[in-house]
Amino acid sequence: MAARTGRNNQRYGEQGERLVAGVVPLSTDKTRVLLIQSTRRGGWVLPKGGWETDEGTQQEAAKREAWEEAGIVCTVQRDLGKISEMRPTSQLSAAAPKASYQFYEVSVEKEETQWPEMHKRGRQWMPYSQASAALATRPELLEALNRSSIAR
Repeated sequence: MAARTGRNNQRYGEQGERLVAGVVPLSTDKTRVLLIQSTRRGGWVLPKGGWETDEGTQQEAAKREAWEEAGIVCTVQRDLGKISEMRPTSQLSAAAPKASYQFYEVSVEKEETQWPEMHKRGRQWMPYSQASAALATRPELLEALNRSSIAR
């Protein structure tokens, strides 16, 4: 049970941007979202990661990332669309290059007790007010949350 690492199989867009797929995991009653701890910067983020060349769709990549990073089995409920890079140039680096994001609203079918990145990341269910504050420094992730049908 290992998470994929590296960027050897990473897909890139026409302008050299990383193609990233992610999920907005909502509780059944849509009052809470599941966030995970960032391994790089601390704080909380949505599960997301690179769309790889052996994955047919970004939806497939998003569901893999949800499993690896958050330990959830999920079902896509809604396509939240593409979100362009919103981070300031000062936050971009070789380790965190420019990206184009594709997010999906998902329902969580199962939360596993063991998952690939469980020793690197915590996970926590949060209401909109808490999650939006936690994502305030990541405008592309906040935009994905705001496009979802979470109760505000």
